[in-house]
Amino acid sequence: MKLIQSLLILLFVTLFSNSAIAQYGNNGYNNGYNNGYGNNYGSNRRMNSGMDQSMSQQKPKEIPVEVTVAKIMEQIKPELILDELQVIAISNLLIESMRTQGMLMKAEVSQDEKIANFTALNEVTDRKIMELLNNDQKEKYKILNDQSKSPKKAKKKKNRDN
Repeated sequence: MKLIQSLLILLFVTLFSNSAIAQYGNNGYNNGYNNGYGNNYGSNRRMNSGMDQSMSQQKPKEIPVEVTVAKIMEQIKPELILDELQVIAISNLLIESMRTQGMLMKAEVSQDEKIANFTALNEVTDRKIMELLNNDQKEKYKILNDQSKSPKKAKKKKNRDN
């Protein structure tokens, strides 16, 4: 779910930054008349050079799925006290799940269908992970899942305990 939120925020930031470039053009100095310093030399040359076009068309670098999964595993491995076999198996499940989430994001279906697909995918992934855990780890995993779904409540509880 955090991945979905992160991707939506990334999409919003990307769209907002492109609109700012389109609105102000040429780093905000080309106000439609000249380059703002009394001469017109260079402003048209920069606009036509293709440099501005390539800058506005570049997509932000996507974080590889493996890096994201490694960070997740760093967090849950000590909490759940996972052995190496469990780490590898859960990592593979999370990588597969995140790649599927990426495909679902790109799918041309309605938002309701995407949400339903994400929910189903998360349930299947959680069920597969639970199969790999022992009883103590399952309880801890449920607690971690609940905390990740409502991080504000978990932070408040931690602050009250301190």
